[in-house]
Amino acid sequence: MCDLKIDVDDFNPKMLYTFIEKFNNKSTITYHCHDFLSLIYILAGTCTYNIGGVPHKVKKGDLLVFNPHVYHGKILPLGSEIHEFQVGFENFHIKGLPPNHFLESQVSPIVNVVNYEKELLKCCSDTVLEQSKNQPAIELGLKAIGMRLLSILFNATFESSTLKEKGILNLENYDKSTIVNTVLEFINDNYMYNLSLDIISKNMYLSPVYISKIFKESTGDSPINYLIKLRLLKAKELLEKGDQSINKVSLAVGYPDVYHFSKLFKKYYGCPPSKLKKKSPANEELIALNS
Repeated sequence: MCDLKIDVDDFNPKMLYTFIEKFNNKSTITYHCHDFLSLIYILAGTCTYNIGGVPHKVKKGDLLVFNPHVYHGKILPLGSEIHEFQVGFENFHIKGLPPNHFLESQVSPIVNVVNYEKELLKCCSDTVLEQSKNQPAIELGLKAIGMRLLSILFNATFESSTLKEKGILNLENYDKSTIVNTVLEFINDNYMYNLSLDIISKNMYLSPVYISKIFKESTGDSPINYLIKLRLLKAKELLEKGDQSINKVSLAVGYPDVYHFSKLFKKYYGCPPSKLKKKSPANEELIALNS
């Protein structure tokens, strides 16, 4: 029997809430944290989650585990929607961790639960059924579902750590082209946010040196140089439209410092962004109308 680092006889967590809800770009969404454990299972859709300042792309089937005081919030583009099953727990202690913490701080907050999809979906459906019946023992019924959910989480995290110990997740076993394509996709989806090689590597759970090495071997460029070129290309497209100020364009492509953005732009394109903006068709039409 494996050591779950708990006393099973005394393990008595309290479920604070459980609900299923859909969110879209019109929903009220804040960047927040809790003083208890929060679990979010993605039932449908995709979005970017800002977790402690690091963007993570999440999709159907992902289980997000937020320790107390871990800030998180959804980023939902226009027209997108995500369907979530959320549960909150407190009043438990795992040996070696602070109260109400489930994961060590360096561990990814997105747990691989692909082998437990049916069990998790049953927890969701049983929760809806239990709440709809609204019987006298509803709290006991929901607590039983909560304990089932936590047991799945224990199994999934123990399974993941066992695989790592056996070396199954050794870097040499990764398909390098898959890693490069994943990095490209991540940068293309998140170039407008605060990105660095460290943030990219944390999202991939691989070392920055390894990612940089295989990315350059495949593309001829480093991940950060690719990011800069992509940002400047997107900025050029926005400037040519002529309907946004240089400051807004700079922010839109991930540069809060407009002076730094202007220096990079001039270095790459040979002219300042102001010159390109003046040449855009929209500005020429505006000048013609005012002349």
